[in-house]
Amino acid sequence: QVLLAESGGGLVQAGDSLSLSCRASGTTFLSYNMAWFRQAPGKERTFVAAISWSGGRTYYTDDVKGRFTISKDNAKSTVYLQMNSLRPEDTAVYYCAANGRQYNIMVDTATSKYAYWGQGTQVTVSS
Repeated sequence: QVLLAESGGGLVQAGDSLSLSCRASGTTFLSYNMAWFRQAPGKERTFVAAISWSGGRTYYTDDVKGRFTISKDNAKSTVYLQMNSLRPEDTAVYYCAANGRQYNIMVDTATSKYAYWGQGTQVTVSS
């Protein structure tokens, strides 16, 4: 069982930065690929960024490339999402997720591949 808890959301202005954290408990954190998804009101949950269990590979949706950075601190059992140059269209609830398989070679972007989810943290970007 993997328990995830996000923090760091809030209300910011366009162009500002925000850092999200997601702390895991209840398992061997370092063995899981981790990802961030987001869900805007009335829309489906979509992929934002993912990182391999070793931390050596990262993937981003095109919308956030060059602005967001995902990282993983296995010693602290925490995954981070640094968000810079925020835009109003980044407004959403951001969810942290852990892949359903340990030591998975494939870093998935589909929500169906992630078995464990946090409760979400709201990010609101005003124009």
